[in-house]
Amino acid sequence: SRGLGDVYKRQAYTGTSMSTLRRMAVATVIAVGFCLLASAVDAAEKITIMVGGEDKIIYLPVLLATRLGYFTQQGLDVAVVTEPAGVNAEDEMIAGSVQGVVGFYDHTIDLQSKGTEVESLVQFSDVPGEVELVSTRQSEKINSPIDFQGKSLGVTGLGSSTDFLTQYLASKMGLDRDDYRLVPVDAGKTFISAMRQHLIVAGMTTDPTAVELLSTGEAKVLVDLRTEAGTRDALGDIYPAACLYMPMAWVNAHRDEAGKLVKALVQALRYMHAHSAEQIVDQLPRNYYDGKKALYVAALKSFLPMFTTDGRMPAGGPQAVLKVLSAIMPAVKAADVDLSKTYTAAFVDSAAR
Repeated sequence: SRGLGDVYKRQAYTGTSMSTLRRMAVATVIAVGFCLLASAVDAAEKITIMVGGEDKIIYLPVLLATRLGYFTQQGLDVAVVTEPAGVNAEDEMIAGSVQGVVGFYDHTIDLQSKGTEVESLVQFSDVPGEVELVSTRQSEKINSPIDFQGKSLGVTGLGSSTDFLTQYLASKMGLDRDDYRLVPVDAGKTFISAMRQHLIVAGMTTDPTAVELLSTGEAKVLVDLRTEAGTRDALGDIYPAACLYMPMAWVNAHRDEAGKLVKALVQALRYMHAHSAEQIVDQLPRNYYDGKKALYVAALKSFLPMFTTDGRMPAGGPQAVLKVLSAIMPAVKAADVDLSKTYTAAFVDSAAR
C-alpha cells in the first residue's frame, strides 16, 4: 500500500490520470503475482531418498543418477542419504522422514502384509547380488546351509532382506528359526570386523564387502546370489531385488515427480550398460573404494550384466519373491497379498517413450 500511495502522490507532478494509475497498479500486482507463481514452480519440492547402504554395488544407479546430474536435469531437488540396513531405511520411510527407499523389492510384499502399501517404481536388478560367506576357519565345518545349526550368522539387520534370504536357505534344509542365531552386523567394515573377531562364522553380504574378504582369503563363498544361475540354484527362481520403492499415497499425490525420478534412474541404468566398469567407477567418490579401486572395478564388472537396462520388473519375479517370503513368514502366507499393488510399470513405460 505504501508503494501505491507514492504512485498517487506523483500524479500531481506527472499529469497522469487517476484511472490510468489504477490500471498501472493492478498490472503491477498481476505481474508480481505471476513472478511469485513462476518462482514457486521453479523451486522443486525436496525429495529425500534413503539408501540401504549407498556404497553397495547393487544400489549404484541412484548414486550415478546423483553424480551425473540426472535428477537435476529432471528439475528435481533430490537428497540421497544412507542407512546401512534396508530395514532401517524402511522404518524411516514409514515414519515420514524420507519419501522413498532404495532397497529390496521384497519389503513391498512384507509391508503390504502388515497393512502398509508401498510400490516399486523402477527395478535395478533381477537377482539379490548377495553372497553367503563362510569364514575360512570354519569352511571345513560349514559346507551348506544344513550346517547353520547352532551357528551365529551375520545379516545386515533383523527384518532385512539378508535376514529373509538366510532364513529361506536354512528352511530349505529343514532347519527352524531357533536352530541358529542371526546377528545384525550391517555391511562394510562392521561386517568384516564381526567375521574377523569370530562374532559370526558366516554371513550374507554384498560387494564390495564380499570381494574384500574373498581377496584376503578370510572367507569363502557358500551360496552365491550374485548371478542368475546361482540365484536359480539356491532359490529355485530369479529374485528381483534392488529397486526404488515409495508409499503408494505419496506416488499418487506426486505423479509428475515420481515419473521424473524414474526417468533419471533409467537414464543411469542406460549409462551403466553403455560404459565400462572402469568408466563407471571413475564417476564415484574415492572413499567408495577406499584405496581398493581394482577390487571394486572387478566386482562391478562381474555384476554389471545383472542390472536391468530399462528398470522393468521381470516376468514372474513378484511371484518368485512371494513364494520365498510365504515359506518363512506366517503373516505373509496368511495375508491376501495383491502383487499388482507392490510394483508399477507406468513410469518405466513413460521413460521408455
